[in-house]
Amino acid sequence: MILEMKVPSPGESITEVEIAEWLVEDGDYVEKDQAIAEVDSDKATLELPAEQSGIITLKAEVGDAVAVGAVVCLIDTSAAKPEGSDSKSDEPEAAKPETAAPAPKKEEKKAETYATGTASPAAKKILAEKNIDVADVKGTGKDGRITKEDAVKAVPSMGTVPNWGSRGETRSKLSMLRRKVAERLVSAKNETAMLTTFNEVDMSPIFELRNKYKEDFKAKHGVGLGFMSFFTKAVVRALDLFPAVNSMIDGKEMISYDFADISIAVSGPKGLMVPVIRNAEKLTFRGVEAEVKRLAIRAREGEITVDEMTGGTFTITNGGVFGSMLSTPIINPPQSAILGMHNIVERPIVRNGEIVVAPIMYVALSYDHRIIDGKESVGFLVAVKEALENPEELLMHNNVTKALEM
Repeated sequence: MILEMKVPSPGESITEVEIAEWLVEDGDYVEKDQAIAEVDSDKATLELPAEQSGIITLKAEVGDAVAVGAVVCLIDTSAAKPEGSDSKSDEPEAAKPETAAPAPKKEEKKAETYATGTASPAAKKILAEKNIDVADVKGTGKDGRITKEDAVKAVPSMGTVPNWGSRGETRSKLSMLRRKVAERLVSAKNETAMLTTFNEVDMSPIFELRNKYKEDFKAKHGVGLGFMSFFTKAVVRALDLFPAVNSMIDGKEMISYDFADISIAVSGPKGLMVPVIRNAEKLTFRGVEAEVKRLAIRAREGEITVDEMTGGTFTITNGGVFGSMLSTPIINPPQSAILGMHNIVERPIVRNGEIVVAPIMYVALSYDHRIIDGKESVGFLVAVKEALENPEELLMHNNVTKALEM
């Protein structure tokens, strides 16, 4: 029986996928549920499992765009699984006829003379430093050999192209996911009135809390007490104070949400992934850290689903993990704002009239000025700053043990 394998629907609104990689070859025997291909949609990369066991015939090439529901391969389910064969000969090694070793060639005497264009080691070094090819220099030494003096006097001619080494290039097709990300980023720049406001955060209070409680927190909950839980809780509080930041434009209407689905930008093997922490306003510090870890692992292992990456109302991106000092993050449409975290560096600041050194992080809020005014955007970022610089009172309600469920 010949089974036609069709492209399943990866999610709502997706009409086609692209064959990113075949994991088997034409004519291979495949087992049921064996991963046979990786396919890219405009939202994620997914594995395509074999529906039955049998001999496979491929009907699409790598890079082909295939409509959802189209046939991508055939599986002959009536074909028997081929037996493994041993290609090695049963004849013992000792019984194999020996071939006489070829007589060693006499070492040829090296020529004492130098061909035209041959340079001494010193001359080669000088010419290399000048980026001059040996073949472009006429030697004055015996038999045309290039001397050190020749190399010193040599200058590149107008028609000589310096030898810069390899100048090759490669060309590869962008995946469907990468092309979709590119389209969305350009759309966000062209179709929104994007503006960015900046601030700085003294991370000393969070450092102190983490140093004091992180070991007990990890021992009890199995996850680390990172910065993302503090930022997520601070964002949830600020969204409650400034609901316009938790809104979107839909035609001539503005949609505001009474919940906070926080998208977190994660670098995955296929590019940028943005999984969503659902109802972050209801999660504890432990809940946020556990969900961040779960989603990050799924994204890095390519197991994230389309549903897990759609529907966020606000995004947090952390360029600081790559060493970024400051950036202007691009809005993740159809959302209206995104918060950028950056690296933490010890900097001199003024505290209580004195100059002290403190761990400082620059933060940036990019927002759609069509529905978020300057007062709201700046107020939102100041609220985030206040919560991060006073987490015990504003995020933990003066009860650290209860907030961390110690």
